[in-house]
Amino acid sequence: MRTDFSPVAIFTYNRLDHIKLTVESLLENKGADQTEVFFFSDAAKVPDDLDAIISVRQYIRSVKGFKCVTFIDRETNYGLAKSIEDGVTLICHQYGRVIVLEDDLVLSPYFLRYMNDALNRYENDSRVMHISGYVFPIESNGLPETFFYRATTCWGWATWQRAWQHFERDIPKLERSFTPRMREEFNLDGINDFWAYIEKNSKGIINTWAIFWYASVFLHKGLCLHPAVSYVKNIGHDGTGTNCGLNNTFEVTLADQSITEWTDIIIENELAVERLKKYYIRSSAFHRRALSKAYAIFGRIIKKISIS
Repeated sequence: MRTDFSPVAIFTYNRLDHIKLTVESLLENKGADQTEVFFFSDAAKVPDDLDAIISVRQYIRSVKGFKCVTFIDRETNYGLAKSIEDGVTLICHQYGRVIVLEDDLVLSPYFLRYMNDALNRYENDSRVMHISGYVFPIESNGLPETFFYRATTCWGWATWQRAWQHFERDIPKLERSFTPRMREEFNLDGINDFWAYIEKNSKGIINTWAIFWYASVFLHKGLCLHPAVSYVKNIGHDGTGTNCGLNNTFEVTLADQSITEWTDIIIENELAVERLKKYYIRSSAFHRRALSKAYAIFGRIIKKISIS
């Protein structure tokens, strides 16, 4: 089993305060000084973003403490989806594996240990296609320290070239490949409409990548490793990020120790699935209440404007 440290790809845009927290938390990990880091810095989508992007690029060039650092500055705006797809493909092709971070994540001091141990342990098992560093805030009591689950998460994750080669975002091809029964299972047995995100991409409403990675893993009967306690916290739900609004339903407490027992039972954990289903149900109810409240406030504002 390999014992070397996997390369880390970090995707940045214009959020200086966020990327500082991400880098600082990564540097606090044992093994950071043995880790190669690749910064993918996207170009400005609009002129108003240029100064912030320059500040980010100046900061990441000042970072010290990693084994070595490589900077990939985009000359045109790729957007997050294309940037990640291109960057992950590049690093996987060169190194055979990659750990992926975005610029709005804070990491446990044990994140690198978890990721590298998992990548080494399951490297040659084709059933395992994705390592998740983040897990939704579900009850961990009764769960093993790690478990397998059908869906991917995109906040601090890792994969291998053997798995990433199956990445597919050809929507007509996916639509032909997924039977109605498969779509039901893909939607967590009808609990959450993940397939709607593929349809929104098809209509040009959104442009994302993570749903296609989940679909690719699902289509190849792959499984995703998750920790019972999260090694990643997302701090981007403050209205500053791509596809991220104001939200606290993803808040977690970071793991404060390494994994001591790894699961060799490579099947979906039924207890974890049931708890994740309950989380999605609660989360959906929260969003409905928040939306209703927003509509009510908006209605009062409109009424006030009309009267005045």
